[in-house]
Amino acid sequence: MRELNGKIAVVTGGNSGIGYASAKELKENGATVIITGRSEEKVRIASEELGVKGIVADVSSVSAIEELVKKVEVEFNKVDILFVNAGIFQAAPIGQISEEMFDHQMGINFKGAFFTTEKFLPILNDGASIINLSSVIAYTGMPNTAVYAASKAALISYTRAAATELAPRKIRVNVINPGPIATPIYGKTGMEEEQLNGFAEAMQNRIPLKRFGQPEDIAKLVSFLASDDASFITGSEYNIDGGININPLVG
Repeated sequence: MRELNGKIAVVTGGNSGIGYASAKELKENGATVIITGRSEEKVRIASEELGVKGIVADVSSVSAIEELVKKVEVEFNKVDILFVNAGIFQAAPIGQISEEMFDHQMGINFKGAFFTTEKFLPILNDGASIINLSSVIAYTGMPNTAVYAASKAALISYTRAAATELAPRKIRVNVINPGPIATPIYGKTGMEEEQLNGFAEAMQNRIPLKRFGQPEDIAKLVSFLASDDASFITGSEYNIDGGININPLVG
């Protein structure tokens, strides 16, 4: 068990999938955890199950992020761990991508992530850990993921710049690139079940370890990067993908 006693952790999108598993892992390692999400009901259920604080906040709205920060500051004062996890995935081929679809994905996956860090900075302790969630899709050139991939690639570039700029405060900024993980995000793509099953099978065949990852696989890496065990790590990105990045999706 990693020593996170006395640490305050915020997990955006913490009501399901990777965020939920990471909130659980952080709490089990001693941190006081706050989760956020867009759905009042889902945040309430998850926070009760986990035994953590839940706050409803839509990260696509900068004013909502500002309100979130105010609530966290009032109750917890300062934050030591910020897991910028909230994100969405919508598949569409180039030539059929609407402005609305572009704005929606970029608004949550990049703008929302960007301003989550921006607005939390004043209440982050020196020596805090920021962990961004990107994706190996930023590199794969996978069909039908142009906007999603671009939003995640932007987050990787932002992580590097932020790590450099925040180093004087000893704030570490790292990024995790999951491969295919068994989470509810795929069920929200709008694809029919048959399409989803075909997509999953094709993905699994490309993974050298021949399985999807589990949210807990990512959660353990989040916990490590949040801890003092990772005190000399910043500006780094970690592929945790069963080897899919060395076995391209296209070809």
